[in-house]
Amino acid sequence: MSLASPLDAKQQVREAVDIVDLVGDYLPLRREGSGYKALCPWHNDSRPSLQVNPTRQSFRCWVCDIGGDVFSFIMRMEGVSFPEALQMLADRAGISINTRSSNPQGDDLKRLYFRAMAWAEQQYHDYLLKSSDAQVARDYLLDRGLTSETIAKYRLGFAPEQWSWLAEQAHETPFNAKVLEAVGLVSPRQSGSGYYDRFRGRVLFPIRDPQGRPVALGGRVVPGTASADNPAKYVNSPETPLFSKSSLLYGLDSAKDALSQSRQVLVMEGYTDCLIARQFGFANAVAVLGTALGERHLRLLKRFVDRVYLVLDGDEAGRRRADQVLELFVAEQMDVRILTLPDELDPADLLLERGAPALQRELDNAVDALEHKFRMATAGLPPDAGIHAVAQAVENVLATLAKAPRLASATDAAVKLREDQILHRLAQRSGLQDARLRQRLAELRRPNKRVEQAAPTPEPALPVQVKSKQVLAERWLLHIVLEDPRWLAQVMDEMTLDDFSCPQRRTIYGAMLRLLTEGKSPTFDLLMLLFDDPALKSALVELDEERSQLGRSGSAEDNVAREIRDLLTMFRTEREERTSRSTTTEASARAKSVDAEADPAAALRALVDKQRVRQGISVPTDG
Repeated sequence: MSLASPLDAKQQVREAVDIVDLVGDYLPLRREGSGYKALCPWHNDSRPSLQVNPTRQSFRCWVCDIGGDVFSFIMRMEGVSFPEALQMLADRAGISINTRSSNPQGDDLKRLYFRAMAWAEQQYHDYLLKSSDAQVARDYLLDRGLTSETIAKYRLGFAPEQWSWLAEQAHETPFNAKVLEAVGLVSPRQSGSGYYDRFRGRVLFPIRDPQGRPVALGGRVVPGTASADNPAKYVNSPETPLFSKSSLLYGLDSAKDALSQSRQVLVMEGYTDCLIARQFGFANAVAVLGTALGERHLRLLKRFVDRVYLVLDGDEAGRRRADQVLELFVAEQMDVRILTLPDELDPADLLLERGAPALQRELDNAVDALEHKFRMATAGLPPDAGIHAVAQAVENVLATLAKAPRLASATDAAVKLREDQILHRLAQRSGLQDARLRQRLAELRRPNKRVEQAAPTPEPALPVQVKSKQVLAERWLLHIVLEDPRWLAQVMDEMTLDDFSCPQRRTIYGAMLRLLTEGKSPTFDLLMLLFDDPALKSALVELDEERSQLGRSGSAEDNVAREIRDLLTMFRTEREERTSRSTTTEASARAKSVDAEADPAAALRALVDKQRVRQGISVPTDG
């Protein structure tokens, strides 16, 4: 079926996929009233706190402050982008989305590439398991400690030492040499015509995307074969339309459940290390793809985990690599623990020689990134090192910490607390004063001040801590319009985007206005389709659920009209006060918000009633 527009595609998919069925495929659901509940997969949930609303086709966990629709759920569970979630749900519903790309031929070609990779994986896997010529590869893998079960489960393979074996196998398939070259399986000969197999004489580790589709191969030469003299011990697939080594991690597809449950990941440097760790019960182990851990890797991991254990070889090179990636973790505000193994062992050898408890002890004792940085900076300093030597080490650590974004007033409180703890600990370790360290950190950040100020500061994901009557009024106004979008025409004459203090509510209001100007009613369902960003979907669900809990449904039209007039008056008053009032202290702001935080519903009603009294308007009653 060819759908007329992207919005039509999203709407048809959303209508075809029931959120109760979707969530039920991942989590055990139990009926509660008109909805359903499940144990939330994104935190250590002992009592079901994930609520599924079949009427609104939405979900929400109030503990995690996460909500959304079928698209949001798939994005979080599978760690995919919105277009990927849309396609996955369309496939589930049997809907063909022919408008998802401006290049349908390109989409068909990409599907051919996926088929070619799956076919090649099967050929190499069968060869490893069945060919007598692959005995040397089977012996090597078993000697490395990999079991037959692991070899079969993770589809390991072997490429024979023949120049064009794979191309010959492909003669009766749709996968000609050009297709095999496009996905990095063969390369053109440097002299003469034809192609040669890229991975000949190597054991192969299939690399998969987050959806579990093979997209690349990692190959290692086998000792005792003719290819063992090759100077390149490891060879990975080149960059292809399916594969970017800076965007994927080995084993991520099969680790997603373990990552969602533990919210922790073990990042290793070798495929064998990762698989041996899996054999010893560390289901949350993944590996980099022959490259250093990069920014895109960290952003990918952020979808799944809160803490990263960087498990490095115990040699000097491993210690240097930890120092090199440290700045990335600090800049991304991630909780990373550095684990350098003893006796220059790699993870596989440690596990095979000393067992799972040995690695677990190392994990339990792993230090966080800044502590590791301080230890590296002070390594070799004598116990009586002078203040100058210690100050240089501290300067090294502060320079790394300065790479992190400047913490602004709207920054998550936990992140600000983490920086405070780091500085306090650094002061204790160095003997320098806290205030002096803060001053020096500010100096190191100063060159980037203008850039940091220009960047917008996002508000934490909803629910937002209720801080003022401005916030209460914004939420109450959006409740009214979500309840009955007809009121937006009256509101839009006086309310502008600048009247909203929160970027998310400002975006929601702007979308409402845009839909209205297009002649469409800005309903909850249409707004959910309009947004692809999970944070905005979550904000909408939170507003909708809050509106329902406040019992707005059924308010008399005259009462609503009065509420809108009162709210608009409040916004006008707020504009006037903003231009005249001096900066209030943080303590005062907290004091004003206590009641609102304790009971937002009561605070909202009390605020509206108070404004009516100021205007000489009697408090209305329903009906």
